[in-house]
Amino acid sequence: MEIESFRALLTDEGRALLAELRAFTPDQELALATRLRREHPAELVRAAFEQARLRQRARAKFGDDADALYFTPDGVEQATRRSVAEWRAQRFAALGVRRLADLCCGIGGDAIALARAGVSVLAVDRDPLTCAVAEANAAALGLSALVEVRCADVAGIDVSGFDAVFTDPARRTSRGRVFDPEAYSPPLSWAVEAARRTPFGALKVAPGIPHELVPGDAEAEWVSDHGEVKEAVIWFGTGAAEPYRATVLPGGHSLAGAGLPAEAGPVGRYLYEPDGAVIRARLVSDVAARVGGRLIDPMIAYLTSDRLVATPYAQAYEIGEAMPYNVKRLKALLRERGAGTVVIKKRGIAITPEELRRQLRPSGPHEVTVILSRTDHGPLMMLGQPAST
Repeated sequence: MEIESFRALLTDEGRALLAELRAFTPDQELALATRLRREHPAELVRAAFEQARLRQRARAKFGDDADALYFTPDGVEQATRRSVAEWRAQRFAALGVRRLADLCCGIGGDAIALARAGVSVLAVDRDPLTCAVAEANAAALGLSALVEVRCADVAGIDVSGFDAVFTDPARRTSRGRVFDPEAYSPPLSWAVEAARRTPFGALKVAPGIPHELVPGDAEAEWVSDHGEVKEAVIWFGTGAAEPYRATVLPGGHSLAGAGLPAEAGPVGRYLYEPDGAVIRARLVSDVAARVGGRLIDPMIAYLTSDRLVATPYAQAYEIGEAMPYNVKRLKALLRERGAGTVVIKKRGIAITPEELRRQLRPSGPHEVTVILSRTDHGPLMMLGQPAST
């Protein structure tokens, strides 16, 4: 999208077109586009359809806000999910941050959340179209008074006088994802130094960042939303007593710890599957302590306990049977239970759920959860069902 085409969408004519396209479906596109091109410039119609499609894709991240916001293709993919941005903004606000420099701001997802939390934001990006979109988004939500957008290289921004810096380096290139943090744009080392220039700082990194790359004076937080790990953030200045944190959304449940190992033992009545953020933060042992549990294998993130304890940090299953893994025996057990729907979970075993399901050929009215795991005593299969607390 060219910046001129985007600015045309901000006119009364452009907004009217977007309002008309809010609920269009792909099967309507040809007829609708033909009619609209008779009434409006063809380039404006093309830009409006592109923006309408982006808004539809963005609803998964931004909810109802998506219908008021503007996007670029990269912006939809790379913008922070609204729930995660709001959580981070709440943390900044709770630290007393009132003025923040948002470096590599993209389309403004984090700047919007920060402004809604009462933080004044300088949002910086070097791409003119991205900056125009971020500025339009702040205006669309009535937040222009709190969000200043500046098109510039973040390396030249003077952050003196700000309470905090937040940096979201680009982790993709035209060739795909970047896995080396020093190949981020800007590099991890630069973002770390930027975060240390103000009383508080944070920088967004890939969830798979090695723990050894987390600076000793920082706190690393992994955030999941509806069970899916979305990002990791390295924080500075929080005064955290523990180096690692797992946050589970929705609900804002946050667990901090040192990432110590947990003991292993035999399978009990209940099995707990820790949330992905807990696993990434290496806080499985902390959840084990909360549920009075133990690992079923020292290297596998499944916990077991003889009691059921409510926790937002793990999904609990009541185990009916646990025995050595054997496909023929598993098939017979499922047939005995009339299992037609089989939910398969596995760790440490080289088989895909799809491959196993084809071998089992389940048929029946009931649903059964099958959990497969490597253990010190060989592969194990467990049959159960989600436990309610």
